[in-house]
Amino acid sequence: MAALELDVVGIGNAMVDVLARTDDGFLTAQGLVKGTTALIDAARAESLYGQMGSGIEMSGGSVANTIAGVASLGGSGAYIGKVRDDQLGGVFAHDLRSIGVRFATPASTSGPATARCLILVTPDAQRTMNTYLGACVDLGPEDIDGSLLDAAQVTYLEGYLFDPPRAKAAFRGAADIAHKAGRKVSLSLSDPFCVERHRADFRTLVHHHIDILFANEIEICSLYETKDFAAAVAAVRGECDIAVLTRSAQGSVIITPREEVAVAAASVAKVVDTTGAGDLYASGFLFGLTHGMALAACGRLGSLCAAEIIGHFGARPETSLKELAKKAGIPI
Repeated sequence: MAALELDVVGIGNAMVDVLARTDDGFLTAQGLVKGTTALIDAARAESLYGQMGSGIEMSGGSVANTIAGVASLGGSGAYIGKVRDDQLGGVFAHDLRSIGVRFATPASTSGPATARCLILVTPDAQRTMNTYLGACVDLGPEDIDGSLLDAAQVTYLEGYLFDPPRAKAAFRGAADIAHKAGRKVSLSLSDPFCVERHRADFRTLVHHHIDILFANEIEICSLYETKDFAAAVAAVRGECDIAVLTRSAQGSVIITPREEVAVAAASVAKVVDTTGAGDLYASGFLFGLTHGMALAACGRLGSLCAAEIIGHFGARPETSLKELAKKAGIPI
């Protein structure tokens, strides 16, 4: 039997998304900061869920969304994340496996329920996320399957994992395993509040352990404590092999020690929901990178995937990203 070969293995918070439309007044009444993510406990999750309007439940989690996008492009992926042996945990596992993603992390048999993210989408398509980590906090070094990391060209880590202590240990261990195998390690900064909580650790990680960094404009500026995007670009240059910085409608900028590649945003008829835009940009970029595409082509594919996801409700592709790429003239 041939050795296992994978494009990307993702490690992140395994959760189910609950999406509902709302308005700015509801956010204000709930004391929520628009466009950001807050960590909430079980009681707050139940309270907020009860006050949300009717919504849609679907498997989510930032890096899990990215791996789903890689699969939709025709790539090979695996995922490591912790769920409980409950109904939502079963739904999460089924959703990934049904699209060809390897997912074999043992479910917890006791403790907190499967995580969920309550996502409130305002008319301007901005999403405000409230995350109950639940079983995610039980992810530990023992859950990291070294054979998957050995087999994957890129191990993609979710910045949110820096909140639970045991997950943080798993995170660091995974980076070591991947590098010992001669593989690349990628990190998503995930959220500005996440950067604020872990700025010093993230800077150390990026400088010493990360090959490919993903961040949006707000996150990279927060990381280097500046309001000037150009200053943040200058600060990150040379800190890792590739820094991929997304800027919403302004497209993205790909930074290496030797070059800077600007990529335009792909057009979209109507922005419905920005949930998952960065996740799916990473899908396209990492697929392109692991298939030998030039950086500009990787960025273009990332932009196309992001455009697909913001054109509908939810953070998983509704149409084949592989077919969309073909229609756009991107050979994959």
